[in-house]
Amino acid sequence: MLNKFNIAKECSLLLDSNDPLKHFRDRFYIPNGKIYMDGNSLGLLSRDAEESLLSALRDFRELGIDGWMDGEPAWFTFAEELGAKQAYLVGAQEDEVIVHSSNTVNLHNLVCTFFKPKGCRTKILMDELNFPSDRYAIDSQLLLHGLDPAKHAVVVKSRDGKTIEEDDVVEAMTDDVALAVLPSVLYRSGQLLDIEYLTAEAHKRGIIIGFDCCHSVGAVPHSFSEWGTDFAFWCNYKYLNSGPGATASLYVNRKHFDKAPGLWGWWGYNKSKQFDMDPDFRPAPDAGAWQIGTVHLFSTAPIHGSMKIFTEAGIDNIRKKSLNQTEYLMFLIDNLLTGEPYNFKIGTPRDPSRRGGHVALEHDSEAIRINSALKKRGVVPDFRFPNVIRLAPIALYTSYHEIWQVVQHIKEIIDSREYEAFPKERGTVS
Repeated sequence: MLNKFNIAKECSLLLDSNDPLKHFRDRFYIPNGKIYMDGNSLGLLSRDAEESLLSALRDFRELGIDGWMDGEPAWFTFAEELGAKQAYLVGAQEDEVIVHSSNTVNLHNLVCTFFKPKGCRTKILMDELNFPSDRYAIDSQLLLHGLDPAKHAVVVKSRDGKTIEEDDVVEAMTDDVALAVLPSVLYRSGQLLDIEYLTAEAHKRGIIIGFDCCHSVGAVPHSFSEWGTDFAFWCNYKYLNSGPGATASLYVNRKHFDKAPGLWGWWGYNKSKQFDMDPDFRPAPDAGAWQIGTVHLFSTAPIHGSMKIFTEAGIDNIRKKSLNQTEYLMFLIDNLLTGEPYNFKIGTPRDPSRRGGHVALEHDSEAIRINSALKKRGVVPDFRFPNVIRLAPIALYTSYHEIWQVVQHIKEIIDSREYEAFPKERGTVS
């Protein structure tokens, strides 16, 4: 381990030459002249995803309405087919995953399904570091039940402003909590929570638990069925590279298939009877029941191509490379960017079992301006308030040499003080 990496350029080139996944990079469009380190926010377009979208357009052009049954693949069962393909990414049965709607809409549907305040159990548990859209959705669901979020949202506090301690979450699982919704990976720090442990502890206390997996699916393998996780939801435009606004996905454990979805719509009807147009809702016997409206074909099609790549590469291989790349990045930061005059810190857990797919690079005074200077140099990271530059090497298309180059760029930005040419304000989209 002591000699695994060194700071020389040649080390990065050697790592690339020995990389068994390096050939997948050729299947992606890399923006010209850019080092793209923002795939945890928006993954890059692959040729496979592009062809799937073009194929859907061709089917629409040539088949019209017959594409519902004669498209390749058939539009009518497209969401179910893709859900089955994604199941292995999260360790689920094929009928436990469906591709549908958007991430926050799916969260609304799931909370509406599983939050049934009764007796003393009238609260929803969450954490203070989760992505704000989840908080908005949960607060609004509480309000729909006539419950004040200030009293009925149990918010687990962070001890350090970066991470959440699982023991603090468990301590907050009191008798008045009906439902818990937590992130699999924290979007700022990249901390990976112990889903198996939290699921087990929630169930011991009679609490239903679900996870926002936007920052893990496609980078971190899961075993939802084995762990008994009640539900999960995720987007497909980050590590799954399916484009801005891509249709999202959700998982519901089979043990809940007897429950009626919180939100009903005709696309959640039993497929074999859907066109009977029965006025009484008869839900699909699987996760498909949590669909509401008609499949968004052109926002869904790229997922089909993206999944071809994941099936070929294998999620365990992707995770292995991702961990090695983030470890290499942290090694370079430790050796080149700490101490005066650089003063960077790493806000991501070092333990491989505790981190997702990105590294949170912290700079207490100049993170915004350094981020801007990186973009000017053709490096694409992103900034998260108040002091985090997120860097995400993506196993399918980021090279080790690019990681080395990024650290050299940061070092030069500090050495030359070129960050001083930029304002201390973030862009509208950061």
